[in-house]
Amino acid sequence: MATRVFSSRQAAQVELYRKQTASGSVPRFTCSVGIMAYNEESNIAHTLLAVLTQQQYSFSINEIIVVASGCTDQTVPIVTAMARRDRRIRLYTQQYREGKASAINLFLQQATGEILILLGADVIPEPMAFEQLCAAFKNPYIGMTGGRPVPINSKDTFMGHAVHLLWYLHDRLARQEPKLGEAIAFRNVITAIPAKSAVDEISIQAFISQLGYQLHYQPACIVRNKGPLTIQDFLQQRRRIYAGHLQVQASQGYAASTLKVGPILWQILACHAITMRTPRQLIWTLGAILLEGYARLQGYYDYRRKKDQHIWQMISSTKNLHADRLTR
Repeated sequence: MATRVFSSRQAAQVELYRKQTASGSVPRFTCSVGIMAYNEESNIAHTLLAVLTQQQYSFSINEIIVVASGCTDQTVPIVTAMARRDRRIRLYTQQYREGKASAINLFLQQATGEILILLGADVIPEPMAFEQLCAAFKNPYIGMTGGRPVPINSKDTFMGHAVHLLWYLHDRLARQEPKLGEAIAFRNVITAIPAKSAVDEISIQAFISQLGYQLHYQPACIVRNKGPLTIQDFLQQRRRIYAGHLQVQASQGYAASTLKVGPILWQILACHAITMRTPRQLIWTLGAILLEGYARLQGYYDYRRKKDQHIWQMISSTKNLHADRLTR
């Protein structure tokens, strides 16, 4: 079996952990939370409140950094008002939209915590979500963790079925080979990601893996999101993501596990009770497969044309995710 090679910094972390474990004095991690926002007035207050009420046992939130990029709505005033009530909230503004990767790089420059958490401004973590993410870092070999997104969309519509199927397959595949997104935590060991990355989580995952750390998917960490409600929005979102994955594969030499078609099709067949139990489910599943395939063709076309995807059009149907509407 191959021996894992660590840097001197990682070796020091391992040795420190061993000493702390032996003495029974493993400390809590300090944590910086980053939230990137563009016109999120419908969600930002709910997201911040969910972060502020997280249960903290293995970590402590020292700062919550919101980067508002080119916002033209009430996002900035809402965050400013909440920052007056809790000094841990810090707001940075970018006059123009420069892309989410640019906002993340600003967060990376400012964050001081040992562990960094990235959360979408339209994602609501359950009260124990961050604890589930951060507890894993007691293992010094783990460099990045990710939670399980669960959409609030109704399953009784075609688009709702497609969105739930997408995230269900994501969960199944991530349990076999970690694919981390929507809510991630990672050690404060990288300073920037490519400014034109359209899939920031995969770019971070690539860097963390290449530093020799292990990845850990934590399905017990539940975060709620909202998938597209229209076919047009679904295609737009999936097209961008696939093109972004191809870009990361080419520029960083790292392939997301969901790029492989074979395992996805196998999981669809293996989960037949969900994908094709009834004639309606079968038809909707086939429809979802066709949409995903078409989106990937479009994404491949964008990638071959070297079309920039790092500043994308906001998908309005995924917004207005209110905490009082979240259901299991």
